[in-house]
Amino acid sequence: MKNPLMNIASVPVRSSVIASVYPGIKAPNMKIAALVQRGELIRLKKGMFIVSPELTGSPLSLELIANHLYTPSYVSMTSALRYYGLIPEAVYTTQSMTTKHSRNFKNDLGLFTYHTISTEAFSVGLRRVQRDQRVAFIIASPEKALCDLIANSPKVNLRYLKEAAVYLEEDLRLDMDEFTKMNPDIFEQYIAVGKKPTSIKTILKLLKR
Repeated sequence: MKNPLMNIASVPVRSSVIASVYPGIKAPNMKIAALVQRGELIRLKKGMFIVSPELTGSPLSLELIANHLYTPSYVSMTSALRYYGLIPEAVYTTQSMTTKHSRNFKNDLGLFTYHTISTEAFSVGLRRVQRDQRVAFIIASPEKALCDLIANSPKVNLRYLKEAAVYLEEDLRLDMDEFTKMNPDIFEQYIAVGKKPTSIKTILKLLKR
């Protein structure tokens, strides 16, 4: 007999959705607690769960989970740069941007952090990635991810081309061949509405050099 949880596999859902696939259960919260205890469900935060990949056989998307944990949001900064293969280091925190207050969530899958961005800058340079039929998520373009990272790094203040080059090549160890292919239009849009326009302008000058 097919496990009812397979009907909601791979996507974060609320308690009410899980309860709906067990219509005969009189105490749904106890049932959900038992499913978590058995490892069939993973608790993401209060009232939100996802079916275990051990049950579905499909890998979880941390990007999709991050989008659902706190909305509206999109994956960005080092998490997005690592997703695109632009930096070599493994990233153990899933970083996102949101128009709401900054917030952190910790669960069995790791740490999810959210940094505040203005409504005007939020929509610049976003991408929708469709991993498969069920999994799709919103992530920053490489350009937007770099802008967000600079804007939210307190000690980064790039005034000169040399400073920008050292930051990208040595601090981030960014793939500079890929950097030269980045879209200057996204940097220009970010400069108009985002934080640290002077630093982003320096990055743009380096790109256009």
